[in-house]
Amino acid sequence: MPRIISIANQKGGVGKTTTTLTLGAALVARGRSVLLVDLDPQSSLTIACGIDAQGYNMHQVLGGTSDGQKTLRDIVCQIAPRLFLAPSDIELSHSEAGLMLRMGRENVLKKALAGVYADYILIDCLPSLGVLTINALVASQQIIIPTVCEYLALRGIALFYQTIRQVRAINPHLEVLGILPTFFDHRLVHAREVLQAMKDQGLPVFEITVGRSVRFAESALAGESILSYAAANPGAEAYRRLAEIVDTE
Repeated sequence: MPRIISIANQKGGVGKTTTTLTLGAALVARGRSVLLVDLDPQSSLTIACGIDAQGYNMHQVLGGTSDGQKTLRDIVCQIAPRLFLAPSDIELSHSEAGLMLRMGRENVLKKALAGVYADYILIDCLPSLGVLTINALVASQQIIIPTVCEYLALRGIALFYQTIRQVRAINPHLEVLGILPTFFDHRLVHAREVLQAMKDQGLPVFEITVGRSVRFAESALAGESILSYAAANPGAEAYRRLAEIVDTE
């Protein structure tokens, strides 16, 4: 049975897609098989992997007001040895609207993932608390929450935890694996204060911070993860450490 982890935060621009792709590549480097699921209609993960998903994407799997016409197996593509992608497209926005009218809408993704053979499934969630994100949380055992260390982001995490508590009525085993500080600048007093505030509140913050680096954008443009594009970059090392933590939990 695969271990399913949602990479989620209702705030955009916090590094969810980068975390999904790079953590997946780091787990593969540890000998694991990984399926990445792009659950964002903006399809940043799909684009970063260099995949054209028109006609073969998560919308065809999830459907809208009615069942999808394809299975996950129909759309999954291999992007590297032991690394696979279930791609997304702007069409997925139609699923977001249509699922609201379906019975059992919270379990559609969970059913679609049944029977997947991989060590890990990492779900790149869209920046909202809508029905697609709820589907991801219902299907997952764990969540990783990337966040920038800013006051408004801290308030957003508090709201996200409210959603997690509600989802546990359907998925009581859902747990937060950890909060991952991203775009972190040790020189900024505000960033250090917010990081300390999260720890003081007892939030499960990883003892890892991912700093800003142009290498992440460059690696996405090159169609690869920072692990292969700039292996010695501190960001690559941070995600290798994260993979070690995840893989030994």
